[in-house]
Amino acid sequence: MKKNKVHFIGIGGIGVSALARYYLASGWQVSGSDLARSEITGALKKAGARIKIGKHKADNLSWGVDLVVFSPAVKPNNPELKQAYKLKTKNKKLKIWSYPEALGELTRKYFTIAVSGTHGKSTTTAMIGLILIKASLDPTVIVGTKLKEFSPELVEGSNCRVGKSKYLVIEADEHFASFLNYWPKIIVLTTIEREHLDYYKNLNNVLKTYKKYISHLPKDGVLVANNDDKNISKIKSQKSKLPRRRNFVSLRGKQFKIKNYSIKQKEAGKIKKILKIPGRHNMANALAALTVGRQLGISDKVIFKSLSEYKGAWRRFEEKTIKLKTPEGLRRDVGANGAGINYKLISDYGHHPTEIKVTCQAAREKYPKRKIWLVFQPHQYQRTYYLFNDFVKVLRQTQDEFFIDKLILTDVYDVAGREDKGIKKKINSEKLVKAVGKPATIYLPKENIVGYLKRNLKGGEVVIIMGAGDIYELVAKLEKTR
Repeated sequence: MKKNKVHFIGIGGIGVSALARYYLASGWQVSGSDLARSEITGALKKAGARIKIGKHKADNLSWGVDLVVFSPAVKPNNPELKQAYKLKTKNKKLKIWSYPEALGELTRKYFTIAVSGTHGKSTTTAMIGLILIKASLDPTVIVGTKLKEFSPELVEGSNCRVGKSKYLVIEADEHFASFLNYWPKIIVLTTIEREHLDYYKNLNNVLKTYKKYISHLPKDGVLVANNDDKNISKIKSQKSKLPRRRNFVSLRGKQFKIKNYSIKQKEAGKIKKILKIPGRHNMANALAALTVGRQLGISDKVIFKSLSEYKGAWRRFEEKTIKLKTPEGLRRDVGANGAGINYKLISDYGHHPTEIKVTCQAAREKYPKRKIWLVFQPHQYQRTYYLFNDFVKVLRQTQDEFFIDKLILTDVYDVAGREDKGIKKKINSEKLVKAVGKPATIYLPKENIVGYLKRNLKGGEVVIIMGAGDIYELVAKLEKTR
């Protein structure tokens, strides 16, 4: 029997790659392309996908493909996308979807639980997915990180789990208003802040778009909302101006349920005791997952058991113990493993000012007496430009309130296809360092950071490697020094 064929343009992205895994598990023949090789593309290749690395080319797309899915970062003049539309003139049945459109089609087929918000999406999605697994509901889960529980055979785990039930749990991204393609039965709102201002321009547009997204809930749907978030509260209190037509409802019309959760509710104390991952923000994420579990009729016993066993996800406060071999002339700490310097390494995906704040706060709460170093890579010139004052404020705060001992900023990560050339000329990390104005804040090129750490760590420190770009590569390099 002939297999259906799907081609992914930009297959190495964390979301697109998860969808590629879904199609692989569903028996499709999967091909794809990406500009750079990565752990994700390598794992997909091992799983059976045919992947071309390097400059996108029209001939990467084979005749007979049934579906083409492209990353939101792909431009209209991309040669593979242009080739796809050329093939469609000869094969009218060929479907060409963006990643959000492709995921949106799945949300129509399943009982979908969509987790949305500026922060906490990946962790909350993971927690909900694992609760459903523990409850034997066998969900399909598509998440923007990797979990060991989804694929124990992979070093870092997987960002997709394909189940056999009606349930689909997804991380619903707000950038480019992607989540307007989704039609969930349950929406979780974690937090809403000024973010992706290259697209939204201001907070008011962010709130309007979220409100339109919430209106996708059916009459029997459920909105699970963080009652501690002021912007979510604004949305809930506003009267809808959306047209009352099929699939659109108003918040005040009470045509779907609103279930609030709060860090102040009585279960928060128990959550704090059982969670293995630190921070009030993760307590809030767990309370959101608890609320969803209860809506699905899952017992508290199963929910709390699952939350207590959650070990965290890839690049979400991911901890490792690293032992550096010291060069001659530096002090040596001798332990059970021999001579060297032992320190705690935390890898984190945070790239918004609030994420920097809560991660540093969680690190200080967990390690009150240790020296903490933060290595941060700003992500996208436009985000750094629009939120410049917020970044300055929080980076000062990390030292004034959380007593971060050393702050190392490296170059802004250039997000291909999303940058404004004019803004790139106006902003850089050196300007950010100067604006922070703290003696413990320095700039280093990324290639110099590992050497700097080797020369200056004394043993016992906590080193946070943070950012959504390629800064995670330093983690692998530091691990090789063990």
